[in-house]
Amino acid sequence: MIPTTDAFKTGTEHALADAKLATALRGLPGGLVAQRTAAKGRVPEFEALRNAARDIRDHTLAHLDLYLEAFAAKAEAAGSRVHWAADAAEARTIIAHLVLERGARRIAKGKSMVSEEIALNPFLEKLGLEIFESDLGEYLLQIRGETPSHIIAPAIHLSQDQVEADFRREHSHLDANRNLETPELLVAEARAVLRERFLAADIGITGANFLVAETGSAVIVTNEGNGDLSSQLPRTHIVLASIDKVVPTLADLATLLRVLARSATGQDMTAYTSLLTGPKAPGDPDGPAECHIVIVDNGRTEMLKAGLGEALRCIRCGACLNHCPIYNAVGGHAYGWVYAGPIGAVVTPAFLGIDAARDLPAASTFCGKCEEVCPVRIPITRLLRDWRVKSLASGAGRWERAGLSAWAFFARRPRLYHLAARLGMAALGAAGRARGSFRWLPFGRGWTASRDLPAPQGDTFQQLWARRERSKPR
Repeated sequence: MIPTTDAFKTGTEHALADAKLATALRGLPGGLVAQRTAAKGRVPEFEALRNAARDIRDHTLAHLDLYLEAFAAKAEAAGSRVHWAADAAEARTIIAHLVLERGARRIAKGKSMVSEEIALNPFLEKLGLEIFESDLGEYLLQIRGETPSHIIAPAIHLSQDQVEADFRREHSHLDANRNLETPELLVAEARAVLRERFLAADIGITGANFLVAETGSAVIVTNEGNGDLSSQLPRTHIVLASIDKVVPTLADLATLLRVLARSATGQDMTAYTSLLTGPKAPGDPDGPAECHIVIVDNGRTEMLKAGLGEALRCIRCGACLNHCPIYNAVGGHAYGWVYAGPIGAVVTPAFLGIDAARDLPAASTFCGKCEEVCPVRIPITRLLRDWRVKSLASGAGRWERAGLSAWAFFARRPRLYHLAARLGMAALGAAGRARGSFRWLPFGRGWTASRDLPAPQGDTFQQLWARRERSKPR
């Protein structure tokens, strides 16, 4: 789905009216947010780790070509085959060729945001291939025909009742009177259904959290073990990763893993952290006979050229989403594309153009919480501010420009600004004193359409401050 300004506005309206979504998102502060806070508290050197993680990512991105070449050499020496894709279409074509060349029909797929980015599933399904998502959250979305609403918890917007209804509809071959009243029973049913499909899969496709240049390893981080089943059971394993996933050494990987798990789910370490290096060797009891690694650019080189390299530090932890008041109010689907939340508002305009995502950089209160919790210290608010500047320069409407010009006129003249503010606050305070708030204001319809605007008390902050200073004893 390609986002547009209208799509975002419509998405937020639907999200704000969705009571079930509001209930689901209400658990974020007491869940993932609280878990991160607790995990951070157990590591006194956590801030130093964040600095080190930032420096690793910056160093790698500054020498990206060298580390990608080193990774490819090590991976092929270990028996993997590395394929390079300039864009989404080329990546899809490479993967389809690998699948069809082997006569495969059934594909087990691990969770991969890049596969969502390049719309891999619909492409393969049009070729008549059977592809199933092995991550539980992604599996739920697949049977509902939805896209992920969160980077690490793709089905966070769904309730238990919704999942039960979906399972009864999708798993119609099972006993209609079976008990599905608890999360444990739902998970047990999903496990049984998915294991049958794992055993029947011809090819496994996974993403990669990191690619280690030192060893040629693809690193998969999961809490369900589905990444191992998708990569080790089928005869052929295909890894899909973007160019920014490479890291120099195993020591660098260890640092990044320490901040990733704590920032994402509040764990000291993710349950399954798998380093996959080539296909199985002679004598190995298990593993794929073939391993192919498809590395896709899809606009990231242009992001580096455009000065957006800091956004490519992202290690997909989801912390900025969990702490963002906007995301907490509307969820991920309102953003209209693969990447949601603050980081999505930064990267989506880069991938799709500012005209297609003009409202996303404005979907922020600029509270700065996203920067405060980012494990690699991405300056998200500054990047959003830069996008706002570009948005205004390329497509601001006549009234928007007039309003900003008027504000700039007063802002450059402090005395006039303070006078206008005093007069304006006094007038609004008098007009709203009886009710205490406004249900309608000129040029404020977007705000008052869904909420009241509290009436000012009549004095500006500067006036209150000056009065307090005058009342202090000398």
